[in-house]
Amino acid sequence: MTTSAQTVVVPARARTATAVATVRRKQGFQHGGWFVAPFLALFALFVIWPLLRGVYLSFTDANISGEGASFVGLDNYREALNDAAMWDALGHSAYFTLLVVPCITVLAFLLAMLAHNIERGKWLWRLCFFVPFLLPSTVAANMFQWLFTQGIGLINQTFGLDTPWLTDKSYAMLAIVIMTLWWTVGFSFLLYLAALQGIPDHLYEAAKLDGANAWHRMVHITLPMLRNITGLVIALQILASLQLFDQAVVMMDFSPGPELSTRSFVQYTLEQGFTSYRVGYASAMSIIFFVIIAVIALARMWLLRNREEGTR
Repeated sequence: MTTSAQTVVVPARARTATAVATVRRKQGFQHGGWFVAPFLALFALFVIWPLLRGVYLSFTDANISGEGASFVGLDNYREALNDAAMWDALGHSAYFTLLVVPCITVLAFLLAMLAHNIERGKWLWRLCFFVPFLLPSTVAANMFQWLFTQGIGLINQTFGLDTPWLTDKSYAMLAIVIMTLWWTVGFSFLLYLAALQGIPDHLYEAAKLDGANAWHRMVHITLPMLRNITGLVIALQILASLQLFDQAVVMMDFSPGPELSTRSFVQYTLEQGFTSYRVGYASAMSIIFFVIIAVIALARMWLLRNREEGTR
């Protein structure tokens, strides 16, 4: 008798607990939904709607006035894929990315190691390395435009050079790369510094007891422990560098640079939309660029997932 009664009571309690948990989850979702609603509304208004609108315009011959647009199907995409100027602009963006990403990754790591291991004035070093990142892009670009100006620029005068940094296609992109390194290295530096502070000290202490020198500790402890953050830094820098626009436009006085050598994909897209007034064609180029960025992001996620599964 007692055993059968217990078997009846236990399932009843379990069902009651499950029902209570379900009600609480629903109530939590209802209350939490009100907090999430403003973000979702803004996200839909400023991200989802422009994206959908851009996709629609890419299939039309819309101009900047938005009137008299007609459906043209895939004509804009065909023209873009056969546009030599678009591929040249994409090549400039890719070239800039290839120069910036390795340099900024290595430089950020070295600066983070310096700021992490230095004994005196840690806060000052960290401040100096990070503050440039807080500057607006136009301010940083104007500063380096003056520094690189031929004849009166501080860089040429300091090193006794007469290099036409901003007027020669051989140096123009290099000048933008140098400016970008100084301006944006602080963000990657901060990521590396936070990751370094998360490495347990006992790993280094054990390595010292085993006779490992500073180089061996960095190669066998620091770098492996920073593998994930390095992948994140590289991915973020690739996505940011491909979207080159602000610094190139400002440093080149709102021109595509000497012999179009610094015209990026984003700049060419804006020229088509706001100078040639071909909004439909510019929208198609934007969608193509969006697909490229999405493929790179998804490839990074796939590689990261496979590496995590391989280490299990």
